[in-house]
Amino acid sequence: LLQGKDWKTSTLLTALLYPGLMGMIFIGINIFVSSQGSSSTAPPSTLLSALFLLLGVMTPLVFVGSFFGFKKDTIETPVRTNQIARHIPDQVWYSHPLFSIAVGGIFPFGAVCIELFFIMSAIWLHQLYFMFGFLFVVLFILVATCAEISIVICYFQLCSEDFNWWWRSFISAGSSGGYMFLYSIWYFYSKLSITSFVPSVLYFSYMAMCSMTFAIITGSIGFYASLWFIRQIYGAIKID
Repeated sequence: LLQGKDWKTSTLLTALLYPGLMGMIFIGINIFVSSQGSSSTAPPSTLLSALFLLLGVMTPLVFVGSFFGFKKDTIETPVRTNQIARHIPDQVWYSHPLFSIAVGGIFPFGAVCIELFFIMSAIWLHQLYFMFGFLFVVLFILVATCAEISIVICYFQLCSEDFNWWWRSFISAGSSGGYMFLYSIWYFYSKLSITSFVPSVLYFSYMAMCSMTFAIITGSIGFYASLWFIRQIYGAIKID
């Protein structure tokens, strides 16, 4: 559908980019706390086990899945598209990518910010968390919010004759991860009493990993929602 050509590179990035990034951050944290003599250092056996799971189990399964996936029929566009890309006219200020990305991340983060406070309190302040039923409801609200805001932004973008919707739809909802990290900075200075350097590094490193994960999840929801929306509206076009 997006006319991708280099499927091997895409498969390799799918298998290694996110786990490799998280692994490098974790190893960096582990080396740092080990040099400071901290007792929270992960043993080498744990690191080797994680590396074996990544290279020996997950990566081969991704390649096997991509091998069979690329043998399937591609998703066809519901209408015939022009091979020559149209000129995108000058956009008004509210359709600028930076504005839509900044606005798009506020609503998904706002849907979970209250619940995020209790989750972070359970993690960093050792409080009990028992509202799992409410957390399940908030998850559905988050998915619906990401889908709706991405569809709305995609609709206004298409109305402005800007057809580059794919990365915009991902980053618009995925920018909520940036708001999550900003919230973690506020939480650190207002709710925690951490003054040592090592715990501060651990806190911001782990919250950065959580924020990146949250951005990828919400961005993926936004992209697939926009893809569904695009197929629905253009599939309804009747060409005689």
